[in-house]
Amino acid sequence: MRNFRKLEIWKNGIDIVKQVYKLSHQLPAQEKFGLISQINRAAVSIPSNIAEGCSRNSEVEFKRFLEIAIGSLFEIETQLIIIVELKLITSEETKDLMTLIQKEGRMINGLINKIKKNESF
Repeated sequence: MRNFRKLEIWKNGIDIVKQVYKLSHQLPAQEKFGLISQINRAAVSIPSNIAEGCSRNSEVEFKRFLEIAIGSLFEIETQLIIIVELKLITSEETKDLMTLIQKEGRMINGLINKIKKNESF
């Protein structure tokens, strides 16, 4: 069992959650049960799935939870694009978060690829 608190991908996931919540507070109140709820849930899903994957006994299961986390990253990216397209927030306001999301995606993909490589032996 891994200590998820020591993983950079988990720490970055927590940073994403904080930035998403800060950004979602800027959205109109009528989005409380729409985009706000959806993007916040997707953000929380990232470090949560990384942590849950760490509790699993096999690399295959850990990889599956990492894949779920990356799916949540793609959800957030899509929701941010929608928010910008709807002119609820500017693309400049999402820039730092998008950069963090892309960094997290590269890190998770790297770990997934490392696990895949070890599986082939």
